[in-house]
Amino acid sequence: MLEPMPDDGGTVLMGSLADVDLAAAGYVQSEWRCSGTAEAYRAGGPLGADGRWDLEVADRAAFATRAVVRLPADPGRASGTVVVEWLNVSSGADAAPVFGFAGPEVVRAGHAWVGVSAQWAGVVSAPALVDVGGVALQALQDADPDRYGDLHHPGDAFCFDIFTRVAAAVVGEGGPLDRRRVDRVLAVGESQSAYALTTYVDGVLPLTDAFDGVLVHSRGGPPMPLGHRDRGVDLEAGRDDPAVRIRDDLDVPVLVLQTETDVLGHLYSLPARQPDTDRLRLWEVAGSAHADRSLIGDLEGLLGCADPVNRGQQRFVVRSALRHLDSWAGGGPAPPVAERLVVEGDPSGGRRGLSFATDDRGIVRGGVRTPCVDAPVEVLSGLGAPGASHVCLLFGRTLPVPTDELRARYPSPAAYLDAYAQALDAAIEAGFVLPEDRDEVLADARTGLVTW
Repeated sequence: MLEPMPDDGGTVLMGSLADVDLAAAGYVQSEWRCSGTAEAYRAGGPLGADGRWDLEVADRAAFATRAVVRLPADPGRASGTVVVEWLNVSSGADAAPVFGFAGPEVVRAGHAWVGVSAQWAGVVSAPALVDVGGVALQALQDADPDRYGDLHHPGDAFCFDIFTRVAAAVVGEGGPLDRRRVDRVLAVGESQSAYALTTYVDGVLPLTDAFDGVLVHSRGGPPMPLGHRDRGVDLEAGRDDPAVRIRDDLDVPVLVLQTETDVLGHLYSLPARQPDTDRLRLWEVAGSAHADRSLIGDLEGLLGCADPVNRGQQRFVVRSALRHLDSWAGGGPAPPVAERLVVEGDPSGGRRGLSFATDDRGIVRGGVRTPCVDAPVEVLSGLGAPGASHVCLLFGRTLPVPTDELRARYPSPAAYLDAYAQALDAAIEAGFVLPEDRDEVLADARTGLVTW
């Protein structure tokens, strides 16, 4: 059952400083109470590293959760694509990081966006996986008991089917997209939600055929566990579980986008690295971190990190990834193939025996390239300082380059901007940055560091 919630501006959803102005973009937002009966799954066989899992229904339970829907106010602008984001709960509250990174692409394309409170920790008060600088963030029922007190989450054993059922209800008859054009439905999720989508793609999607394409953004090596009734999953407890690949017999396209933090840093997905196929693309973005300054702006001071957080440009790559996935899911060409980040060392000892290969400027080699790493004025890394807090490990670092080195590299501001523009055009030509973002990327140049 789908019921509209009061349109009184009371929607609780943690925002990003990078979020677009919905009204200025011609978008409207609504919130819906979604209820019904969801299924939990169990393994019908081994959960192998190849991701070719066979799941079966193990349990059923009633649920009531919510969905946030953002649509073009003018139905004639609708693209026909619905982007369904598995809201992230790592901070103890629902957040939409994929929209934070890719919102400009969502609204200029005219896509519908749906944020689903799929997990226990987004609805029910639970300990946060990540302490965001001591900021008190609350699950829905604590944040507004009057608005959300009648929601009921039966536990993360049911989160995968809740995601399926809410997405189907929103695009179905009587929902907010009723009588609007719907050509395809894409599932997206970042961080903990990417762990969840890894499990979903490998075990649940073959049962439901609910989505036409999937963007897995910043996953770890292991998948999310299948979960239990009446509680949330504990990702930290399973951080060192065996790595699992995306299954290679999919009927729908999957694009996996990883940062340095995800590949060799805190999430350590390297053991799950796999070749591209006609239904899988893996992009690893050089100079990027799991989360970065584009999401939090000057609020980075609240994190308490010893170094400035990562100022990389993954947001532009996420926008390109979404466009490529949308086209691919609609029968268009596959996204470009990307080099992997270059890793050196002996993998037999785990991550301690490995490191990124860097150039003479300290920038990782390989991977998807953006202007800030090919015309650098800082050393951008997805790896936090040794001994850094959990949240600072996720935000990476931005380290200075001595002025004399910058002078030798760029004799003038014009020389820097020329190199930066050439790198930008190369990224656009390669397909990893969108032409529509060119002016914004140019404005992102660090001109204040080259002033002689």
